[in-house]
Amino acid sequence: MSIDALANTHESPLQFAADQVARASLDHCVKCTICETQCPVARVTDLFPGPKYVGPQAERFRHGESVDHSLDYCSSCGICTYACPQGVKIAELNSQARAVLKDQPGKMPIRDRLITQTKLMGMAMTPVAPIANWALNQKPIRTIVEKTIKIHRDAPMPVATSQSFMGWWKKREKPTNSPLGPVVFFHGCAGAYFEVETSKRTVEVLEHLGYEVIVPKQGCCGLAQQSNGLFDEAKKSVINLSNALRSAGRDLTIISSSGSCAGMLKHEAHLIMGVDDPALLDVGTRMRETAEFLIEQIEIGVLDPAKFREINDSVTYHQPCQVKSQGMGIPTITLLETIPGLTVKESGENCCGIAGTYGLKAEKYDIAQLVGQPLFDKIKAWSPQLAVCETETCRWQIRKGSGAKVVHPVNLIHYALGLSNDLYDPNAKH
Repeated sequence: MSIDALANTHESPLQFAADQVARASLDHCVKCTICETQCPVARVTDLFPGPKYVGPQAERFRHGESVDHSLDYCSSCGICTYACPQGVKIAELNSQARAVLKDQPGKMPIRDRLITQTKLMGMAMTPVAPIANWALNQKPIRTIVEKTIKIHRDAPMPVATSQSFMGWWKKREKPTNSPLGPVVFFHGCAGAYFEVETSKRTVEVLEHLGYEVIVPKQGCCGLAQQSNGLFDEAKKSVINLSNALRSAGRDLTIISSSGSCAGMLKHEAHLIMGVDDPALLDVGTRMRETAEFLIEQIEIGVLDPAKFREINDSVTYHQPCQVKSQGMGIPTITLLETIPGLTVKESGENCCGIAGTYGLKAEKYDIAQLVGQPLFDKIKAWSPQLAVCETETCRWQIRKGSGAKVVHPVNLIHYALGLSNDLYDPNAKH
């Protein structure tokens, strides 16, 4: 059966969560507690009793009843599912159960709706970027926000840019010769408004290799909505995005420099919310994270590491939770180790603590900082100037916690190819 012949059998992803809750894997839990030992949240706070307790163990007793409110302290990092030797979908169970919990009257804070509007925030902040950035750095303003909206005054905030990625894309001169044909670029909301340099450098690397880059108009992937329990809204977002990306070409590779957004399209929307939309299933099979794609280019001889310039430095690499959960291995380390002179150290830490919007919330901020502290300490000791990570909110968290410059791996490839002059200054061009 073709992808287009598949039908979405679940009208509402919230109903899917209430009915399905990944029960197919539930009885595979043997209570080995490996997930408990790997959980970054349970390690630092007693407010969360652990993924097994609130997941497979508690699920057997729910039957539509209210769940223990400690479930909301799960950060949805997915490490429990990743670590489970029995294949139990623990993180998926917990995400689904939390969505059902928050669907009850009075359980969905206004804050949790507001912080999912990344694109709207970017559109509002870009025209007034200097003022917006100034305001976000003012302690009295942040204190008022904490008291009213419950976003912690010290939580890492994005830095607005005066030009969006699409503003740059529409004005730039495109290459006239692209011998390798077209690919589609998916930038994500943060890559459109806040991590614009990463998006630009991804495009420049792809074009340098000989690809024609197509950037269709695109909206939010719905990941922040999904992780906050807003399943119905997230479904609309991810289907709209899938159709937009699909409109660029039905057989083209889609490349993303946003690891978490790529994960939403590749597996989270389908596994957690039960979205079986043909466009999503098609786009998800063609999605590649940038490092994943560039490794493929080395393997087929398109990208030649022998032409890289040296980077005589050490970097700490932290693989975000939502990249781990995609099961792609660690392509970034393989990629960066092809750069002459560069020493890459893998952090060995499960989570930086931010977990998308989790670490922004006033009641969870201290937990997020405790989760991330071992990672911050390693970066300060190993490579205090530079660290590498694929997802935007993780980079914001690590920058604030470690003081290092934290970049997407494509930035190092961009420099190694001679497309920029200063690895530590994103505005220095060749």
